[in-house]
Amino acid sequence: MTRQTPSDRHASILDAALRMSRLHGYQNVTRADIAGAAKCSEALVSSYFGTMPQVRRAVMRHAIKLRDLQILAQGLAAKDSHAMKAPEDLRLAAVKSLVA
Repeated sequence: MTRQTPSDRHASILDAALRMSRLHGYQNVTRADIAGAAKCSEALVSSYFGTMPQVRRAVMRHAIKLRDLQILAQGLAAKDSHAMKAPEDLRLAAVKSLVA
């Protein structure tokens, strides 16, 4: 297996964090969940993203960028500041996705 570049590793950890957030819930995901999914150490997750609040912030920003309504809806329910700043149309779509 070849070594990933730092930017590729960052992206793969962020993608793993998003997947695990969908699976376990945005507020419930752990560093261990993310590290397991990304096939890296918990220390590497911390190295790239810092504390769990910083991880959640990165996940929410990524979810907004990808228009991930499931994660955005969870963030809105938790009154996450970044979720609350998402574009209005995206916030409305996330809320509607809960009703559908």
